[in-house]
Amino acid sequence: MNRIPHPISAARIAVIGAGPGGLVCARVLQRHGLDVTVYELDASPTARAQGGTLDMHPDTGQHALRAAGLWDAFAALARPEGEQWRLVGRDGRIMFDSAPPEDGRGRPEIDRGRLRGLLLGSLTPGTVRWGHKLDRAEPLGDGRHRLYFADGSTAGTDLVIGADGAWSRVRRLVSDAMPVYTGVTFVETGLDDADTRHPELAALTGNGTMMALDDNLGIVAQRNSGGHIRVYLGLRTPEDWHRRAGIDPADPDAVRDALLERFTGWDAALRAYLTTTDTGYTDRPLFALPVPHTWERTAGVTLLGDAAHLMSPLSGMGANLAMRDGADLAQALLDHADVDEAVTAYEKILLPRSAEAAEGAAGALDGTFAPDGAAQTLAHMTAHH
Repeated sequence: MNRIPHPISAARIAVIGAGPGGLVCARVLQRHGLDVTVYELDASPTARAQGGTLDMHPDTGQHALRAAGLWDAFAALARPEGEQWRLVGRDGRIMFDSAPPEDGRGRPEIDRGRLRGLLLGSLTPGTVRWGHKLDRAEPLGDGRHRLYFADGSTAGTDLVIGADGAWSRVRRLVSDAMPVYTGVTFVETGLDDADTRHPELAALTGNGTMMALDDNLGIVAQRNSGGHIRVYLGLRTPEDWHRRAGIDPADPDAVRDALLERFTGWDAALRAYLTTTDTGYTDRPLFALPVPHTWERTAGVTLLGDAAHLMSPLSGMGANLAMRDGADLAQALLDHADVDEAVTAYEKILLPRSAEAAEGAAGALDGTFAPDGAAQTLAHMTAHH
């Protein structure tokens, strides 16, 4: 029995997840006259914090913003000065300090929340259906699916795009793969109004990102807008390190004391990142999908972003790749008359690119949180700046 073609012009396209990749995809499709609906589990755009800052890479994030017709609007919000990178030894000595490129051709930073706001504001009102948590997607045959949401509503699709992140429900339609713990945990904390309230740490952080590394440990301090500095205290440690140490993660004093013990012998200026907090401590174990993560072509469904290639954040590629995925998928849908042909063309680009990036990200994580993490990172920074 021959497959019934699904012409793009009449296709019901559903994007699951209103992250950067899904929103770029929707924006490019709408910009060229195609209908699309985005379903997001958050109750509203402000339901939760969107995380730290992102540097937009020329061939991925920047490419996607240009495809979406949003480059100028992005440039008005970006922080080119945030490209500064600083590497510090455990003794507080600055080992490497790079200034942003003067030609403006670098990787300007933008807060995740501002980027999401920019993308949301570019969509036709009503495109995003807030408070729609996908429960399951059932194949109906010939590439069509019925989406079932936690609020009891349903929707039919000719193409369901899984942009629903690390623990994607859409991924179950094409793959049994699940994220696994990488062996590294970040404990997140933060400083508010840092230049006024915490001037010494603000000066050590600089205008961009400061990394201090040694012996499978790391401190990453990252400038955000509004005077905020987001701090990640990295540990190569078992995922259940709290339980093994008898620590309640909700007890900030106990977490602080445990971290201070881990970072014994580090310079006092760096240890101040552990003890000075305006936000408390949040445990963030890092997960990644197996490399390579591939799947057989499945009619009426595809993935982008973390749903397709969850990887370590150390490479800075996650959101950038998700946005390029979204732009490439939208362009494939515009370039082909049939949904299945478009998705086949897209996945031929997506899968090898994802595998290469994820392999690089795994290597970056292993090199950073290593006994000689500072030396490996210094060699990498010197080679790439």
